[in-house]
Amino acid sequence: MKASNTLATAHSADCCGALLSNSFSRRQFMQFAGGAVLFSSIGMLSSGVQAATGHYEAMVLSCIDPRFQDLVKQQQATDGLTGKYSAFTIAGASIAVVAPAFKEWHKTFWDNLGASIQLHNIKKVIVVNHRDCGAAKIAYGAEKVATPEIETQTHKGALLEFRRQLKEKFPAMDSTLGLISLDGKLETFS
Repeated sequence: MKASNTLATAHSADCCGALLSNSFSRRQFMQFAGGAVLFSSIGMLSSGVQAATGHYEAMVLSCIDPRFQDLVKQQQATDGLTGKYSAFTIAGASIAVVAPAFKEWHKTFWDNLGASIQLHNIKKVIVVNHRDCGAAKIAYGAEKVATPEIETQTHKGALLEFRRQLKEKFPAMDSTLGLISLDGKLETFS
């Protein structure tokens, strides 16, 4: 153990000692490093990377199911929202926010939405539930997703309950509610 500490000290002295020699003082090194950080920050901002705070269009609430991640992203791109939304991904999407089976998760979503409103000045929540959702089965039972018609009604109920709660908690917030299938077809609900 002592040998490795000696080796690390020698290595450190060899690498950094040259930078901190008489010709390059610690103060000059810190000024150089600070300038490099500032320069890279300016470069990132000018290259189109937006700050953490700003004005974004929406928050997209979607499910964790890997089969639907690209479909949700593609839908937002089709709608012209690439780079213009924050995302909240949780098992079941709106089901996670309203179903009693997931009551421990509800506060987390609403707190996160409040932060997104504050940080990103969003005006809308886009909710994308999906067909063949395991979280829907956990929350409501297999019989509530047994047929496409029943499955649609189950998701519609969760989505409309989400909208009701959204209006109660954030009256000015708008919402778009959808149910997407594996083929990318999006059904919306009013």
